[in-house]
Amino acid sequence: MVAATLSPARTQAGNFYVWMAVVCALIAFSAFAGTYWLQVPAGTFVGPPILHLHAILFSAWPLFFLFQTWQAANGRLTQHRAWGLAGISLATAMVLVGLAVAVNSVTQSRSTNTPGVLAFMIVPVSAIAVFGVLVAAAIANISRPEWHKRLMLVATISILQAAVARYVFLARTGGGPGKRPGLGPPQQVEITIPAGLAIDLLIVAAILYDWRTRGRPHPAYLVGGGLVLAVQLLRLPLSSTSLWLDTAAALASFGR
Repeated sequence: MVAATLSPARTQAGNFYVWMAVVCALIAFSAFAGTYWLQVPAGTFVGPPILHLHAILFSAWPLFFLFQTWQAANGRLTQHRAWGLAGISLATAMVLVGLAVAVNSVTQSRSTNTPGVLAFMIVPVSAIAVFGVLVAAAIANISRPEWHKRLMLVATISILQAAVARYVFLARTGGGPGKRPGLGPPQQVEITIPAGLAIDLLIVAAILYDWRTRGRPHPAYLVGGGLVLAVQLLRLPLSSTSLWLDTAAALASFGR
């Protein structure tokens, strides 16, 4: 099938998204190397089988996003749309498995410190919820490419907070065989804020690119990026409320 002919401006914009996808993939794989990818072949990884499925799905997404941005940048729009159906299935599986892993982490740690574990559960649950909302919004705007591609980029960036948190974990603990977040005492919600703000710099970079090439940031970044930032900052005050703790306890009951 013949690829569509793109103007130089659209080609440059397409290349920007490809490079952003490359950065996202590099962050995702390098960050989890010390706590997963190097541990699995060495036989030192500690965790239930569902974590392997989680790793496969969440590692497949940045590669899929890179593949899709490459296709769009090269004018392979028919193939891009066809593969989009696989992306919908992958994103759906990520949401379901992500929630299952969050529930599993609580049921595995409840004897340690129930309030602290339930409070921290807001981090993975809200992260996967934001990802699902952004992907759904991108799909709803598939006929508006300028919205679609930006919302997909923000969705991909949003799930990289866990990756950046791995950098922090490795810097703080030094890593080692069998070590990963979640095996020790319950983590505090506030420690996730710096990692979240760090990954938001990728959204800022995309906004600055728009500013340089369009003269103003696209509304998709303001809406999507605003949602990501709001959730990151609201987790801390909401995590200790009775509303959230009751919600988390209800979710955790599915894992019993």
